[in-house]
Amino acid sequence: MKKTSVSSSKKSASANKALLIKKTKTTEKAKAPAKINFGGLSKELLLTMHSHMVKSRVLEERLIKIYRAGESFFWIGGPGEEAWGVPLGMLAKKGQGPEYDYLHLHYRCSPTLIAMGLDMTDSIRLMMNRATDPNTGGRNFSNHFVIPKWNIAPVTSPLEVQYPIACGTAHVQKRTGKKAITIVTGGDAGTAEGDFASSLILASRKGQELPMLITVQNNKWGISTCYDGQHGETFIADRARAFNIKSQVINGNDPVEVYLTLKEDMEYIRKTGKPAFVEAMVSRLYGHSSASGANPIQNEVDPVKEFEMKLLKAGLLKESEAKEIWAAFEAEGVRATETARAEGVPTPESIWEHTYVGSENADWRKF
Repeated sequence: MKKTSVSSSKKSASANKALLIKKTKTTEKAKAPAKINFGGLSKELLLTMHSHMVKSRVLEERLIKIYRAGESFFWIGGPGEEAWGVPLGMLAKKGQGPEYDYLHLHYRCSPTLIAMGLDMTDSIRLMMNRATDPNTGGRNFSNHFVIPKWNIAPVTSPLEVQYPIACGTAHVQKRTGKKAITIVTGGDAGTAEGDFASSLILASRKGQELPMLITVQNNKWGISTCYDGQHGETFIADRARAFNIKSQVINGNDPVEVYLTLKEDMEYIRKTGKPAFVEAMVSRLYGHSSASGANPIQNEVDPVKEFEMKLLKAGLLKESEAKEIWAAFEAEGVRATETARAEGVPTPESIWEHTYVGSENADWRKF
Protein backbone atom coordinates (compact mmCIF):
# COMPACT_ATOMS: atom_id res chain seq x y z
CA MET A 1 0.00 0.00 0.00
CA LYS A 2 1.39 3.39 -1.04
CA LYS A 3 1.84 5.88 1.79
CA THR A 4 0.97 9.55 1.40
CA SER A 5 3.36 12.01 3.03
CA VAL A 6 2.07 14.43 5.69
CA SER A 7 3.25 17.45 3.73
CA SER A 8 1.49 16.22 0.60
CA SER A 9 -1.71 15.71 2.57
CA LYS A 10 -1.50 19.24 4.00
CA LYS A 11 -0.98 20.71 0.54
CA SER A 12 -4.02 18.83 -0.78
CA ALA A 13 -6.19 20.03 2.12
CA SER A 14 -4.96 23.58 1.65
CA ALA A 15 -5.75 23.47 -2.06
CA ASN A 16 -9.25 22.12 -1.40
CA LYS A 17 -9.87 24.86 1.16
CA ALA A 18 -8.72 27.54 -1.30
CA LEU A 19 -11.00 26.09 -3.97
CA LEU A 20 -13.95 26.06 -1.53
CA ILE A 21 -13.32 29.71 -0.55
CA LYS A 22 -13.11 30.68 -4.23
CA LYS A 23 -16.40 28.91 -5.01
CA THR A 24 -18.10 30.54 -2.01
CA LYS A 25 -16.95 34.01 -3.08
CA THR A 26 -18.16 33.35 -6.63
CA THR A 27 -21.58 32.25 -5.30
CA GLU A 28 -21.82 35.29 -3.01
CA LYS A 29 -20.89 37.55 -5.91
CA ALA A 30 -23.61 35.97 -8.04
CA LYS A 31 -26.17 36.51 -5.29
CA ALA A 32 -25.11 40.11 -4.61
CA PRO A 33 -27.72 42.73 -5.54
CA ALA A 34 -27.33 44.17 -9.02
CA LYS A 35 -26.19 47.75 -9.28
CA ILE A 36 -29.09 49.56 -10.92
CA ASN A 37 -29.23 53.30 -11.47
CA PHE A 38 -32.31 54.73 -9.74
CA GLY A 39 -31.30 58.34 -10.36
CA GLY A 40 -30.46 58.99 -6.73
CA LEU A 41 -34.03 58.38 -5.56
CA SER A 42 -34.33 57.01 -2.04
CA LYS A 43 -35.37 53.46 -1.25
CA GLU A 44 -38.44 54.78 0.56
CA LEU A 45 -39.57 56.78 -2.47
CA LEU A 46 -38.96 53.87 -4.85
CA LEU A 47 -40.95 51.44 -2.71
CA THR A 48 -43.79 53.95 -2.32
CA MET A 49 -43.82 54.37 -6.08
CA HIS A 50 -43.94 50.60 -6.55
CA SER A 51 -46.79 50.24 -4.07
CA HIS A 52 -48.88 52.89 -5.85
CA MET A 53 -48.20 51.25 -9.22
CA VAL A 54 -49.30 47.82 -7.96
CA LYS A 55 -52.43 49.27 -6.36
CA SER A 56 -53.35 51.06 -9.57
CA ARG A 57 -52.90 47.90 -11.66
CA VAL A 58 -54.93 45.80 -9.23
CA LEU A 59 -57.70 48.41 -9.26
CA GLU A 60 -57.84 48.59 -13.05
CA GLU A 61 -57.94 44.81 -13.39
CA ARG A 62 -60.68 44.74 -10.75
CA LEU A 63 -62.70 47.23 -12.85
CA ILE A 64 -62.30 44.97 -15.90
CA LYS A 65 -63.54 42.00 -13.87
CA ILE A 66 -66.57 44.02 -12.78
CA TYR A 67 -67.34 44.86 -16.41
CA ARG A 68 -66.96 41.24 -17.54
CA ALA A 69 -69.24 40.10 -14.73
CA GLY A 70 -71.98 42.31 -16.15
CA GLU A 71 -71.97 44.67 -13.16
CA SER A 72 -70.99 47.71 -15.20
CA PHE A 73 -71.83 49.11 -18.63
CA PHE A 74 -68.43 50.30 -19.84
CA TRP A 75 -64.73 50.29 -18.96
CA ILE A 76 -61.89 52.52 -20.04
CA GLY A 77 -58.71 52.90 -18.05
CA GLY A 78 -54.95 53.06 -17.77
CA PRO A 79 -53.23 49.66 -17.40
CA GLY A 80 -49.77 50.30 -18.81
CA GLU A 81 -49.58 53.95 -17.74
CA GLU A 82 -48.67 53.35 -14.08
CA ALA A 83 -45.03 54.36 -14.49
CA TRP A 84 -46.21 57.67 -15.91
CA GLY A 85 -49.25 58.42 -13.77
CA VAL A 86 -47.90 57.54 -10.34
CA PRO A 87 -44.89 59.93 -10.38
CA LEU A 88 -47.18 62.68 -11.67
CA GLY A 89 -49.54 62.20 -8.73
CA MET A 90 -46.68 62.06 -6.24
CA LEU A 91 -45.23 65.36 -7.47
CA ALA A 92 -48.44 67.38 -7.79
CA LYS A 93 -49.06 70.04 -5.15
CA LYS A 94 -52.37 68.75 -3.81
CA GLY A 95 -55.04 71.06 -2.44
CA GLN A 96 -57.98 73.26 -3.38
CA GLY A 97 -57.76 76.69 -4.95
CA PRO A 98 -55.34 78.50 -7.30
CA GLU A 99 -52.40 78.31 -4.88
CA TYR A 100 -52.35 74.55 -5.53
CA ASP A 101 -51.82 72.65 -8.78
CA TYR A 102 -54.83 72.09 -11.04
CA LEU A 103 -55.04 68.77 -12.86
CA HIS A 104 -56.99 68.38 -16.10
CA LEU A 105 -56.73 64.64 -16.72
CA HIS A 106 -58.04 62.19 -19.28
CA TYR A 107 -59.71 58.87 -18.57
CA ARG A 108 -56.48 56.89 -18.09
CA CYS A 109 -55.72 58.80 -14.91
CA SER A 110 -56.29 56.32 -12.09
CA PRO A 111 -52.53 55.86 -11.41
CA THR A 112 -52.20 59.59 -10.79
CA LEU A 113 -55.17 59.68 -8.42
CA ILE A 114 -54.07 56.54 -6.58
CA ALA A 115 -50.75 58.27 -5.88
CA MET A 116 -52.71 61.27 -4.59
CA GLY A 117 -54.74 59.12 -2.21
CA LEU A 118 -57.79 57.88 -4.15
CA ASP A 119 -59.80 55.23 -2.31
CA MET A 120 -60.44 52.07 -4.36
CA THR A 121 -64.04 52.02 -3.18
CA ASP A 122 -64.81 55.42 -4.71
CA SER A 123 -63.37 54.33 -8.07
CA ILE A 124 -65.47 51.16 -8.01
CA ARG A 125 -68.59 53.12 -7.01
CA LEU A 126 -68.08 55.22 -10.14
CA MET A 127 -67.52 52.09 -12.22
CA MET A 128 -70.69 50.42 -10.91
CA ASN A 129 -72.77 53.64 -11.17
CA ARG A 130 -73.64 53.79 -7.50
CA ALA A 131 -75.43 56.77 -5.98
CA THR A 132 -72.64 56.88 -3.38
CA ASP A 133 -70.08 57.74 -6.08
CA PRO A 134 -68.61 61.07 -4.84
CA ASN A 135 -67.50 62.08 -8.33
CA THR A 136 -70.71 62.02 -10.36
CA GLY A 137 -73.38 60.44 -8.18
CA GLY A 138 -73.13 57.32 -10.33
CA ARG A 139 -73.95 59.11 -13.59
CA ASN A 140 -70.77 58.90 -15.65
CA PHE A 141 -68.29 56.44 -17.17
CA SER A 142 -65.50 54.67 -15.34
CA ASN A 143 -62.48 56.83 -14.50
CA HIS A 144 -64.35 60.08 -15.19
CA PHE A 145 -63.31 61.62 -11.91
CA VAL A 146 -63.87 65.07 -10.46
CA ILE A 147 -62.38 65.88 -7.06
CA PRO A 148 -62.68 69.58 -6.12
CA LYS A 149 -60.69 69.23 -2.86
CA TRP A 150 -57.64 68.20 -4.92
CA ASN A 151 -58.23 70.58 -7.88
CA ILE A 152 -59.10 67.62 -10.11
CA ALA A 153 -61.18 69.13 -12.91
CA PRO A 154 -63.93 66.92 -14.40
CA VAL A 155 -62.60 64.23 -16.72
CA THR A 156 -64.49 64.63 -19.98
CA SER A 157 -65.49 62.19 -22.70
CA PRO A 158 -65.07 64.59 -25.67
CA LEU A 159 -61.47 64.26 -26.84
CA GLU A 160 -58.88 66.81 -25.74
CA VAL A 161 -61.25 69.59 -24.64
CA GLN A 162 -59.24 69.56 -21.41
CA TYR A 163 -56.27 71.26 -23.12
CA PRO A 164 -57.77 74.72 -23.73
CA ILE A 165 -59.81 74.47 -20.50
CA ALA A 166 -56.50 74.01 -18.66
CA CYS A 167 -55.32 77.34 -20.05
CA GLY A 168 -58.08 78.98 -17.99
CA THR A 169 -56.88 77.71 -14.61
CA ALA A 170 -53.27 78.44 -15.62
CA HIS A 171 -54.28 82.05 -16.37
CA VAL A 172 -55.83 82.36 -12.90
CA GLN A 173 -52.67 80.95 -11.34
CA LYS A 174 -50.52 83.38 -13.26
CA ARG A 175 -52.49 86.27 -11.78
CA THR A 176 -52.42 84.72 -8.30
CA GLY A 177 -48.63 84.42 -8.36
CA LYS A 178 -48.37 81.52 -5.89
CA LYS A 179 -46.02 79.39 -8.02
CA ALA A 180 -48.75 76.80 -8.58
CA ILE A 181 -49.09 75.17 -11.99
CA THR A 182 -51.73 73.60 -14.20
CA ILE A 183 -51.17 70.03 -15.40
CA VAL A 184 -52.99 68.63 -18.42
CA THR A 185 -52.80 65.09 -19.82
CA GLY A 186 -54.16 63.39 -22.93
CA GLY A 187 -53.59 60.70 -25.52
CA ASP A 188 -51.69 60.82 -28.78
CA ALA A 189 -54.71 60.36 -31.07
CA GLY A 190 -56.53 63.30 -29.53
CA THR A 191 -53.75 65.69 -30.53
CA ALA A 192 -55.37 65.76 -33.98
CA GLU A 193 -58.10 67.92 -32.43
CA GLY A 194 -57.95 71.67 -32.82
CA ASP A 195 -58.33 72.04 -29.04
CA PHE A 196 -54.81 70.68 -28.59
CA ALA A 197 -53.31 73.16 -31.05
CA SER A 198 -55.22 76.00 -29.39
CA SER A 199 -53.66 75.19 -26.02
CA LEU A 200 -50.14 75.43 -27.48
CA ILE A 201 -50.97 78.88 -28.86
CA LEU A 202 -52.61 80.15 -25.67
CA ALA A 203 -49.85 78.81 -23.42
CA SER A 204 -46.94 80.31 -25.34
CA ARG A 205 -47.84 83.90 -26.26
CA LYS A 206 -44.78 86.08 -25.68
CA GLY A 207 -45.01 87.99 -22.44
CA GLN A 208 -48.19 86.13 -21.53
CA GLU A 209 -46.86 82.59 -21.15
CA LEU A 210 -48.86 80.30 -18.86
CA PRO A 211 -47.54 78.08 -16.04
CA MET A 212 -48.62 74.79 -17.64
CA LEU A 213 -47.24 71.29 -17.79
CA ILE A 214 -48.68 70.06 -21.09
CA THR A 215 -48.35 66.30 -21.55
CA VAL A 216 -49.24 63.59 -24.04
CA GLN A 217 -49.20 59.89 -23.26
CA ASN A 218 -48.35 58.21 -26.55
CA ASN A 219 -49.35 54.54 -26.64
CA LYS A 220 -49.20 54.51 -30.45
CA TRP A 221 -52.92 53.81 -30.86
CA GLY A 222 -56.15 55.72 -31.35
CA ILE A 223 -58.71 53.04 -30.55
CA SER A 224 -57.73 50.67 -33.41
CA THR A 225 -55.86 53.15 -35.62
CA CYS A 226 -52.06 53.00 -35.50
CA TYR A 227 -50.12 56.18 -34.75
CA ASP A 228 -47.58 55.70 -37.56
CA GLY A 229 -50.02 56.33 -40.39
CA GLN A 230 -51.60 59.42 -38.85
CA HIS A 231 -48.77 61.79 -37.91
CA GLY A 232 -46.46 63.71 -40.23
CA GLU A 233 -44.22 64.86 -37.40
CA THR A 234 -41.62 62.52 -35.90
CA PHE A 235 -42.73 63.25 -32.35
CA ILE A 236 -45.74 65.16 -31.04
CA ALA A 237 -43.26 67.09 -28.89
CA ASP A 238 -41.89 68.60 -32.13
CA ARG A 239 -45.11 70.59 -32.41
CA ALA A 240 -44.52 72.20 -29.02
CA ARG A 241 -40.99 73.23 -30.05
CA ALA A 242 -42.51 75.26 -32.87
CA PHE A 243 -44.04 77.48 -30.16
CA ASN A 244 -40.73 77.76 -28.26
CA ILE A 245 -42.10 75.57 -25.49
CA LYS A 246 -39.52 73.57 -23.56
CA SER A 247 -40.27 69.99 -24.65
CA GLN A 248 -38.93 66.48 -24.51
CA VAL A 249 -39.80 62.86 -25.23
CA ILE A 250 -39.30 60.30 -22.47
CA ASN A 251 -39.73 56.61 -21.72
CA GLY A 252 -43.06 56.63 -19.92
CA ASN A 253 -42.57 53.02 -18.86
CA ASP A 254 -39.66 53.94 -16.57
CA PRO A 255 -40.99 55.55 -13.37
CA VAL A 256 -37.54 56.83 -12.38
CA GLU A 257 -37.05 58.68 -15.66
CA VAL A 258 -40.61 60.01 -15.44
CA TYR A 259 -40.18 61.20 -11.84
CA LEU A 260 -36.90 63.00 -12.53
CA THR A 261 -38.19 64.60 -15.74
CA LEU A 262 -41.45 65.82 -14.21
CA LYS A 263 -39.68 67.13 -11.13
CA GLU A 264 -37.29 69.12 -13.31
CA ASP A 265 -40.06 70.49 -15.53
CA MET A 266 -42.36 71.38 -12.63
CA GLU A 267 -39.54 73.32 -10.98
CA TYR A 268 -38.86 75.10 -14.28
CA ILE A 269 -42.52 76.11 -14.67
CA ARG A 270 -42.81 77.30 -11.05
CA LYS A 271 -39.63 79.35 -11.43
CA THR A 272 -40.23 80.89 -14.86
CA GLY A 273 -44.02 80.86 -15.18
CA LYS A 274 -43.57 79.41 -18.67
CA PRO A 275 -45.01 76.15 -20.06
CA ALA A 276 -43.20 72.85 -20.57
CA PHE A 277 -44.20 69.88 -22.70
CA VAL A 278 -43.61 66.16 -22.11
CA GLU A 279 -44.43 63.34 -24.49
CA ALA A 280 -44.31 60.01 -22.65
CA MET A 281 -44.10 56.79 -24.65
CA VAL A 282 -46.31 54.32 -22.78
CA SER A 283 -47.94 50.89 -23.14
CA ARG A 284 -51.58 49.96 -23.67
CA LEU A 285 -52.02 46.59 -22.01
CA TYR A 286 -55.78 45.92 -22.28
CA GLY A 287 -57.06 47.50 -25.47
CA HIS A 288 -58.58 50.94 -25.85
CA SER A 289 -61.70 50.19 -23.79
CA SER A 290 -64.42 47.59 -23.39
CA ALA A 291 -65.80 48.90 -26.71
CA SER A 292 -62.79 47.45 -28.54
CA GLY A 293 -62.32 44.56 -26.11
CA ALA A 294 -60.80 44.83 -22.66
CA ASN A 295 -58.43 41.98 -23.48
CA PRO A 296 -54.69 41.69 -22.79
CA ILE A 297 -52.41 42.82 -25.62
CA GLN A 298 -49.29 40.78 -26.34
CA ASN A 299 -45.72 42.12 -26.70
CA GLU A 300 -46.34 45.33 -24.77
CA VAL A 301 -43.96 46.38 -22.00
CA ASP A 302 -45.47 45.89 -18.55
CA PRO A 303 -44.05 48.81 -16.52
CA VAL A 304 -45.21 47.45 -13.16
CA LYS A 305 -43.57 44.06 -13.62
CA GLU A 306 -40.40 45.61 -15.07
CA PHE A 307 -40.00 48.05 -12.18
CA GLU A 308 -40.69 45.34 -9.64
CA MET A 309 -38.02 43.14 -11.23
CA LYS A 310 -35.47 45.96 -10.98
CA LEU A 311 -36.26 46.44 -7.30
CA LEU A 312 -35.88 42.71 -6.69
CA LYS A 313 -32.55 42.56 -8.53
CA ALA A 314 -31.27 45.58 -6.61
CA GLY A 315 -32.17 43.97 -3.30
CA LEU A 316 -34.59 46.77 -2.40
CA LEU A 317 -37.55 44.40 -2.37
CA LYS A 318 -37.95 40.72 -1.50
CA GLU A 319 -40.14 38.34 -3.48
CA SER A 320 -42.16 37.54 -0.36
CA GLU A 321 -42.75 41.25 0.23
CA ALA A 322 -43.85 41.77 -3.38
CA LYS A 323 -46.34 38.90 -3.13
CA GLU A 324 -47.74 40.36 0.09
CA ILE A 325 -48.23 43.76 -1.56
CA TRP A 326 -50.13 42.28 -4.51
CA ALA A 327 -52.24 40.07 -2.23
CA ALA A 328 -53.10 42.94 0.12
CA PHE A 329 -54.36 45.14 -2.71
CA GLU A 330 -56.28 42.23 -4.27
CA ALA A 331 -58.06 41.75 -0.94
CA GLU A 332 -58.74 45.49 -0.71
CA GLY A 333 -60.25 45.41 -4.20
CA VAL A 334 -62.56 42.54 -3.29
CA ARG A 335 -63.74 44.33 -0.14
CA ALA A 336 -64.33 47.54 -2.09
CA THR A 337 -66.38 45.67 -4.68
CA GLU A 338 -68.52 44.03 -2.02
CA THR A 339 -69.13 47.42 -0.40
CA ALA A 340 -70.16 49.07 -3.67
CA ARG A 341 -72.28 46.09 -4.69
CA ALA A 342 -74.45 46.52 -1.60
CA GLU A 343 -75.13 50.20 -2.33
CA GLY A 344 -77.95 51.65 -4.42
CA VAL A 345 -78.03 53.24 -7.87
CA PRO A 346 -79.22 56.81 -8.57
CA THR A 347 -82.96 57.44 -8.44
CA PRO A 348 -84.70 58.93 -11.50
CA GLU A 349 -85.47 62.13 -9.58
CA SER A 350 -81.80 62.73 -8.78
CA ILE A 351 -81.08 63.58 -12.41
CA TRP A 352 -82.03 67.18 -11.60
CA GLU A 353 -79.52 67.50 -8.77
CA HIS A 354 -76.33 69.53 -9.27
CA THR A 355 -77.44 70.74 -12.69
CA TYR A 356 -77.21 74.32 -11.46
CA VAL A 357 -75.95 75.77 -8.19
CA GLY A 358 -78.51 74.87 -5.55
CA SER A 359 -80.49 73.05 -8.29
CA GLU A 360 -82.18 76.35 -9.13
CA ASN A 361 -84.32 76.04 -12.28
CA ALA A 362 -82.80 72.63 -12.93
CA ASP A 363 -86.11 70.88 -13.68
CA TRP A 364 -87.35 72.31 -16.98
CA ARG A 365 -90.80 70.85 -16.24
CA LYS A 366 -91.19 73.41 -13.45
CA PHE A 367 -90.32 76.49 -15.51
